[in-house]
Amino acid sequence: MAQSQIHLKILPSVRSFFDKMVRVKVEGLTPHKPVELRSKLVDDKGVIFKASALYKADESGQVDVFRTPSLGGSYTGVEPMGLFWALAPDAPHTKLMKKDVLSPTRVTLEALNGETGKVLASESNERGYMIEGMKRIPLQEGRIRGVLFIPPGNGPFPGIIDMYTFGGGLTEPRASLLASKGFVVLALAYLRYQDLPKNPKNLDLEYFEEAVTYLRKRPEVKGPGIGVISISHSGALALSMSSFLSGISATVCINTCNANTVLPLHYKDIVFPPLPPVMENVKFTDSGLVDIRDALPDPTKGKNRASLIPIERATCHFLFAASEDDHNWNSMFFASQAAEILKKHGKKSYEVVTYPKAGHFLDVPYMPYCSSGFHPAVGHVVVFGGEPKAHSEAQLDLWERVQEFFKTHLGNKST
Repeated sequence: MAQSQIHLKILPSVRSFFDKMVRVKVEGLTPHKPVELRSKLVDDKGVIFKASALYKADESGQVDVFRTPSLGGSYTGVEPMGLFWALAPDAPHTKLMKKDVLSPTRVTLEALNGETGKVLASESNERGYMIEGMKRIPLQEGRIRGVLFIPPGNGPFPGIIDMYTFGGGLTEPRASLLASKGFVVLALAYLRYQDLPKNPKNLDLEYFEEAVTYLRKRPEVKGPGIGVISISHSGALALSMSSFLSGISATVCINTCNANTVLPLHYKDIVFPPLPPVMENVKFTDSGLVDIRDALPDPTKGKNRASLIPIERATCHFLFAASEDDHNWNSMFFASQAAEILKKHGKKSYEVVTYPKAGHFLDVPYMPYCSSGFHPAVGHVVVFGGEPKAHSEAQLDLWERVQEFFKTHLGNKST
């Protein structure tokens, strides 16, 4: 069949938001013949991510990934977004890096003859982060460093502080995509960014208090309280903010420890030392990667209590999300312990959602799964756990829950 009649279509449009599903169809193929679909993206660091799947054209010469099962490759079965969530890096131990959310992430899709490997058709999907009219404002206010995202429209909108992992720097995709849902979002950096310290001796809760005060005073932000979303190391910061600072109504903690970790945390005359790891609990995988899942002890026991965040002081609503196969630490244990402490103190304003077979980095939908990476606190490559498909499904589910949680507890009925 002539190549000119073969079309690869991305529906409803070649332009979409990063967190949105698209439909990939190939038309004009030879009926019942094998066809390979490939996807590829190059991230901001130049790392190449790829996925592929083997299909068989139907009697009308079509492959529709919404209906046609993959027979092999990066995934099998009917997986409408498999070519996106199954993208895996060429460089091992790499997480997709997106620094500049002003430009979309481009995913190139190709259909190839399953017998000869000849490219039959190709198309690109531009997956964006910013809705039209959204403002992205880099912040240097007092000590605060970060980026503020303001949705279009009159507002005022519910406000959220978004904090990421101990790797430092600033991660904007989640913040910008949340802002596209009708929230003012401050992506807040707290180390290794601009003039913030690279290797601080401790962290200072007053810095985060400044950020809360700043966001609450913005004219675009609807009060009285704001939300906080955190993942991994920043979870203990979010719990500390919720326990000691006023004006926080809703806190999301994703794969978090309920005690302070890595660096001492100071607030006025209080110091939370980091929870000391138990080195003999560190294991190695068959491939030689470090597995730190059980390195942190129970923070309610003995001297460890000094690191425990007193979340019973908080008046906000909590959403704890925990991956059952998280190998960065035992997120399930810490989330259920946090819930138990709140319950013991007569608090009912919390929910725990757990995800079997998901790993550490629960991110926005269709963010490629990251199985391992260099851990700055450990100084080695560690394993993060999880399985790609289950992890992808968890990201999808959590993303909806996070929006619903913030709408409910920050009073946003408009989106």
